[in-house]
Amino acid sequence: MPSWRSTLTAAGITGPRLRADYTYAARRVLRREPAPYLALRLLAAPPLVPWLAAGLAFMNRVDDVAETGSADRRAAGLKELGAEVRRALETGDSPDPLLRAYAHAVDSRGLPTDWVFRFLDGAATEEAVFDGFAAEEEFQAYLDAYAWPGVLVFTGLQYQGGPDPEQAAGWRRFVDAAQRVDFLADLAGDLAAGRLCIPRARLAEHSVTRADLERARDTQAVRELLAAECGRARTALAAADGILDLTAPGLRAVAATMTELMEHQLTAVERAGAGALRKDVGYGFTAPLRTLVRARARRPRTAT
Repeated sequence: MPSWRSTLTAAGITGPRLRADYTYAARRVLRREPAPYLALRLLAAPPLVPWLAAGLAFMNRVDDVAETGSADRRAAGLKELGAEVRRALETGDSPDPLLRAYAHAVDSRGLPTDWVFRFLDGAATEEAVFDGFAAEEEFQAYLDAYAWPGVLVFTGLQYQGGPDPEQAAGWRRFVDAAQRVDFLADLAGDLAAGRLCIPRARLAEHSVTRADLERARDTQAVRELLAAECGRARTALAAADGILDLTAPGLRAVAATMTELMEHQLTAVERAGAGALRKDVGYGFTAPLRTLVRARARRPRTAT
């Protein structure tokens, strides 16, 4: 694995302050999400790694502000962050090293700032005030407003000039699948935190109540509901199958690994059944390690 300094050089990031900014952003990702960081460092083409690390750090920063504290605190935090981001994108400077790195990445890679502001707007209108979905239509609106722009403020940096319409649509299909799997895997924790991420209309279809899920009742109706949700996630994963063809060569090994881990996690949810209501379904240790080793072995040495 190339050193961090050499990846910065490969990306053309040479100024001492800017190199320190990107290092700060990368370390923040490592602390918060070590698995994605490791996947980037091991599998992505070195010139892409600093840009994507800055993008992931920015995405995480917005998520954290949108999900922390009271509703008033979240709203105030997002308003302040939005103003800071706008200044950073307009001037290329900020007191925050993470925002300096991200603004530089957006400018250098030519990512349209519309994606950034859509994400910030969606954080305020969707995530910060989230109280569940009435039906599938609200879930799709959540994807359009928040989850889709959220993935593109990160993955969009792989494309010089930003994603074209076909590439953006591919990541929309990908995030549909990823969000469904994530909601299923995190059911227990979300319910404990007061979040119900399965549309209420689907509970009604199966004659299941929120209390049934919160109390982890292992009934036939609950099992049928969870099986139906897993089926929807499987269908979404199949629809996202072409994402590798739309991914830059230097990031394909990472996208393949992400897809394989989603498949693994969904299978684990299916096996857990109603047990997914009692404990979140993680990746474990062995499966991600094996996936990374296989992906590393398959990765073309000349990927860019």
